[in-house]
Amino acid sequence: MLSCFSFQEAANRMTARLPLYLLDLCFLSFMWKPLKHQSCWFWFSESDIMVSEKDLFVTAAVLVVALISQSEGIIGGREAAPHSRPYMASIQMPEGEKMIHECGGFVIADQWVMTAAHCLPTGPNGRIVVLGVHSLSEPEETQQTFDILELHNHPDFSVSNYDNDIALIKLDRPINVSEAVKAVEFLRAGGVNPDTNAEVDTAGWGSLDNLGSRPDKLKEVVIEVMNPARCKRGDYFGRKFTDNMICAHKVCPDPCDQPYKKEDSCDGDSGGPLLYNGIVVGITSNGGKKCGLIKKPGIYTIISHYTEWIDNTMAVQPTLEPP
Repeated sequence: MLSCFSFQEAANRMTARLPLYLLDLCFLSFMWKPLKHQSCWFWFSESDIMVSEKDLFVTAAVLVVALISQSEGIIGGREAAPHSRPYMASIQMPEGEKMIHECGGFVIADQWVMTAAHCLPTGPNGRIVVLGVHSLSEPEETQQTFDILELHNHPDFSVSNYDNDIALIKLDRPINVSEAVKAVEFLRAGGVNPDTNAEVDTAGWGSLDNLGSRPDKLKEVVIEVMNPARCKRGDYFGRKFTDNMICAHKVCPDPCDQPYKKEDSCDGDSGGPLLYNGIVVGITSNGGKKCGLIKKPGIYTIISHYTEWIDNTMAVQPTLEPP
């Protein structure tokens, strides 16, 4: 029988030992968010989940230190200057009576936003696009909010490996161009994509760590393009990594004098831009189930491979009623 390990079970059944590396991270979530139900991250056989009180708290202390120190699981970066990236979009979904940030995107024309296909796999479903904001919670005069008039996911998008992870959103009206809302240039066919070790940058309102904590204000990070041959290795992404992808992150070499050992995009950053010399060359796509792992860098869709599809999609389209 498989049982989900929890703090309460351990407290009730402290009769044996559990190796430290198998402690369920649900315990940490329980400690930090005791009033909210937490789902478990690992599953064990029932005979494996008996622990002593001493082991429980020693292990918790070890894991807390690992999670909040310079570890693979902490995402670096810094807060962006307000409205320094006026092309940034927050794609938000309804949750109860409020809207919450789900994915990023970026403005590429007066009525078009580019994002990742995996962000809206089944249609708009009540989602909105918010432009001109730095904070997701504080009201800003620069904010512009749009319904989705048309959604175009790439027809060859693969849910198995996120190949062709690109989508175009047509807004319900043109944007009001301002210092806080304007389009960004993206790389077209024939342009030069960044080489290995080139510095690129990305931004978003995505998770700060693997526990799911989200920033209220836009963050940005400078990372480095990795050799695609490495990302195709079996201990990285193997055959799931295709020629339509860039992989990138930044690892501080030892001895590291930076606040974070690892810098990368994370959950909630999907759909956002990857820029090289101020031009968008990629779309934040995927990087594995956890952020910040050395062998699971962020994956970005190479935009220049889709110039023809982009141009054809943004040509005159029949107006579709949003679902």
